[in-house]
Amino acid sequence: MEDHIMQTKSYFPTLIFFIILIIGIALAYILFGVQVRTEGIWMVIIFFLIALIVSSAIKIADQWEKAVVLRLGSFQSLRGPGLFFIIPVIDTIPYWIDIRVITSSFTAEKTLTKDTVPVDVDAVLFWKVLDPKKAALDVAEYKSAISWASQTALRDVIGKTMLSDMLEGRDKISKELQVIIDERTEPWGVNVISVEVKDVLIPHGLEDAMSMQAQAERERQARVILGDSERQVAQKFEEAARSYSSNPTALHLRAMNMLYEGLKTNSTIVIVPSTALESMQLGGLAGITALTLGVTPESQKKEKEKENGKSKKVNK
Repeated sequence: MEDHIMQTKSYFPTLIFFIILIIGIALAYILFGVQVRTEGIWMVIIFFLIALIVSSAIKIADQWEKAVVLRLGSFQSLRGPGLFFIIPVIDTIPYWIDIRVITSSFTAEKTLTKDTVPVDVDAVLFWKVLDPKKAALDVAEYKSAISWASQTALRDVIGKTMLSDMLEGRDKISKELQVIIDERTEPWGVNVISVEVKDVLIPHGLEDAMSMQAQAERERQARVILGDSERQVAQKFEEAARSYSSNPTALHLRAMNMLYEGLKTNSTIVIVPSTALESMQLGGLAGITALTLGVTPESQKKEKEKENGKSKKVNK
């Protein structure tokens, strides 16, 4: 990774270079005119070198940058943000350190959990450089080092965690990763702000098995709830039976109400136990059948008389 040594291009030193060069050309023209003379050429060359040195000495760091200045190979100072000057050739700037909060994604592929299940885990690291000097001098390629430290820490945590805990306790894993990575990167002047586990991918076969397990668990809960409901209903029926055993009138009214509801919903036929008929005092089987059909004995007698009268008229 070389992005930490790159800097946003600034046109201000280039502008200074051309301004000094134009000033030199203008002075040569004023002093020596349009004729090509050795003195004029040397003046232009001198101003060109001056412009080159001054433009090389001018550096500008953005608000979020720190420049690491080395003088003849040894650490000199941290410069920026804003405009600053260095000694050309003697001073060099090998690193421009970004001190903003930076996000880095890292993954662990086909890593075995504590219960030997291969998983793919994606996570995001939020970190910030607190000491640019340590980040530049104490570790080579600090961004790459942070990435590798994050991946190894993630693999270590996965190997110590059960799959169920990983799927249910992502916040706990994130906090554990933050502590581990922060301990590893603190000597480099880097502070880990937070770690977020984005996704945990498991094999498709295991997904199907877990789905079937969840369905079976829900079915078991449904059966338990249904059995408990039936038990409660049976208890209520037992309480009702006790009430009816001590109160025959209530039982008789309840039986009449049940018969009425049956006739209202199904007016063609109703099957009633003979013991219920005796308790309700409705008479024999013919009577209850007629009642079911909406025909009483008196109406049957009238119907027979009407049929006999019609037959007599026909005979006459």
